Amino acid sequence: MRWLLHWIVNAVVLLVVSHFVQGFQISSFGSAMFAVVIIGIVNATLGLFLKFMTFPLSLLTLGLFVFVIDAIVLWFSSKLVPGFTITGFMPALIAALVLALIQMLLGFFGAEKTA
Repeated sequence: MRWLLHWIVNAVVLLVVSHFVQGFQISSFGSAMFAVVIIGIVNATLGLFLKFMTFPLSLLTLGLFVFVIDAIVLWFSSKLVPGFTITGFMPALIAALVLALIQMLLGFFGAEKTA
């Protein structure tokens, strides 16, 4: 049941980001739900491969290159999902940064406190 909540929250986050980042557009909540699934699959396959292959570069940039990989994953996912478009690399990079920030904040405030 928790995965369903994560899925819905991530779709809402994508919709919120689409309102703030020019060039990052999602047409509907259904497209956002589908985009979350595709982003997850692409991130688990292509994203993992790219992160593995560029690990030395990520070390040199102190992890900042991971945002470039996340932007590539977002851009590639937008090509697979109808109703989800990214018009260039910069909107994808800005969206990756904003998504990471929002996910960090959600994780911080929604984290379960254990004793």
